Amino acid sequence: MQSSNRGREGDASRSETRTLIAASKVEGTAVYNRQGEALGSVYDVMIDKRSGDVAYAVMSFGGFLGIGNSYHPVPWSMLDYDESQSGYVVDVNKEMLEKAPIFVQGQEPSWADHSYVRQIDDYYGSSHRSL
Repeated sequence: MQSSNRGREGDASRSETRTLIAASKVEGTAVYNRQGEALGSVYDVMIDKRSGDVAYAVMSFGGFLGIGNSYHPVPWSMLDYDESQSGYVVDVNKEMLEKAPIFVQGQEPSWADHSYVRQIDDYYGSSHRSL
């Protein structure tokens, strides 16, 4: 029996509908504030293993050519997709984002650390998650 070892190219997971998108297509999507200013882009998403819900969008913010970026976890519930901008909109200005919980590449947080997750949720005023 021959096994198929094809890559993800052309895979159904690359599909997108009006309301669904593959996680692989979310990465790199621009994020704007309500005033239309570009804040960064989605670097990754954190998905709750049990519910399947996206819990956080990790935004890449700042840097040049990927160097010096800081990463800002933002509760997914704060992001709205705006078709006219082909990106997500969040009700956060640059100053608020600069003061938000962050991490830098090579110093990723422990998502199992309840105090880290609580810090994110407290900062944005979102509900606390049980890990």
